[in-house]
Amino acid sequence: MTLELGVYSFGNTPRTPDGGFGLTAQAVRHVLEAVRLAEEVGLDFFGFGEHHTRSMPLSSPTSLVTAAAASTQRIKLGTTVTVLSTDEPLRVFQQLATAAAIAPGRIEAVAGRGSSTITFPIFDLDERDYDVLYASKLELLLAVNEHERLSWSGPHRRRPLQDALIVPRPEQPLRIWLGSGGSPESVGRAVELGVPLFLGILGGTPQHWAQYGRAYRDAWAQVGHPADGADIAVAVHGFVGGDDHTAKATYLEHELRMFATGAAEMGRPPMAAPGRESQLAPGGMVFAGGADEVADRILHLHSLLGHTRQILQMDVGGMPHATYLRAIELLGTRVLPQVRKELS
Repeated sequence: MTLELGVYSFGNTPRTPDGGFGLTAQAVRHVLEAVRLAEEVGLDFFGFGEHHTRSMPLSSPTSLVTAAAASTQRIKLGTTVTVLSTDEPLRVFQQLATAAAIAPGRIEAVAGRGSSTITFPIFDLDERDYDVLYASKLELLLAVNEHERLSWSGPHRRRPLQDALIVPRPEQPLRIWLGSGGSPESVGRAVELGVPLFLGILGGTPQHWAQYGRAYRDAWAQVGHPADGADIAVAVHGFVGGDDHTAKATYLEHELRMFATGAAEMGRPPMAAPGRESQLAPGGMVFAGGADEVADRILHLHSLLGHTRQILQMDVGGMPHATYLRAIELLGTRVLPQVRKELS
């Protein structure tokens, strides 16, 4: 079974010497530099997440997909995730279809609800409509992906669409994944809609996520979907360094800083730091270490879960850009060849 490897980012605003924030615009430029390097070192996929904070400012992932489409030749690109509850699904489709015209066959989307409700007041929506907005907009996104002309009505629209022409069109439908943080409801929804499942994972164990994957595939088979369509992608935190000890220490320092900063930006209590170290060990789900350990752990998870793609968020907590680029280089030149060799 093929396993694609890649990277994803929410942006990583550089820090100033006094600990403050640099330019959010620089974070955008940095992530586009990272995409080009990821392609250069042979990685399969680069994803752009959506956050609306000073520390992680990639608020328009479809814009970054289009920019990256114009500056790369081979690597697959996508949103990871688009916060569909507070976005307009027709515009999301049009923007990604535009990127697909530039990079045919390389553009995908992950549609999720988001990990917070920060976008609801920004876009003048009621967070009490959280669930109905997501369900309705996801249905519309999938419908417009299949039909050039569309008649459709749903609870998030005041007026129904009547034979509406939605262009441009990609040469083939976009691949749209359902993004989930691990809820059983997401399994049911992905199976009902017949779409692949994208798991955003912050913790737990490989065994736990293997059970989640089995539940998805079992339900998929029960409804009679073709077996080869039950794809699972995994997005995790991780980092590749020159040796296990240094890599783990470097990543943990910046990850804890990211959690503390993010909690403050969201107005939440600080996340407790104790115990996070266990997630960087082989039984956890943060894939930080030297190239050999990271490759072994990816292969171990794959043996349990059978996922077809794994992507790592490595640029966290104001990590120096050069450190991040070196980690991408090691992921592509050291980890990827080991994974390919073992699975071949």
